[in-house]
Amino acid sequence: MKIAIATDGDKVSGHFGHCEGFTMYEISQGKVLGHEFEPNPGHRPGFLPVFLKEKGADVIISGGMGATAQQLFTDNGIQVIVGASGNCSDIIEDYIEGNLESTGAVCEEHAHEGHCED
Repeated sequence: MKIAIATDGDKVSGHFGHCEGFTMYEISQGKVLGHEFEPNPGHRPGFLPVFLKEKGADVIISGGMGATAQQLFTDNGIQVIVGASGNCSDIIEDYIEGNLESTGAVCEEHAHEGHCED
């Protein structure tokens, strides 16, 4: 299983589309087998869900994401977890332990207003 975390530095990004990149974790039998960083290839409507699917992502974890993006990830067979914050290494452990749940929050009004729906 591959889990993508929208990343800024070593922290979960507040908005997946504008993150520095995606830390891609390979998980098997409850253990992290490894991880790599994929730079964000650019934020344009509908592109990132397909990009991450091509990279093998099964799950996307982010602080925030618009409704359209969440639907596009779901349409691409990628589970969406939003509302996460903190250090990526802590978040991946929370996910593995079953302690990370999506808040279901939809970005609408914040510093990226007008971009969340992409």
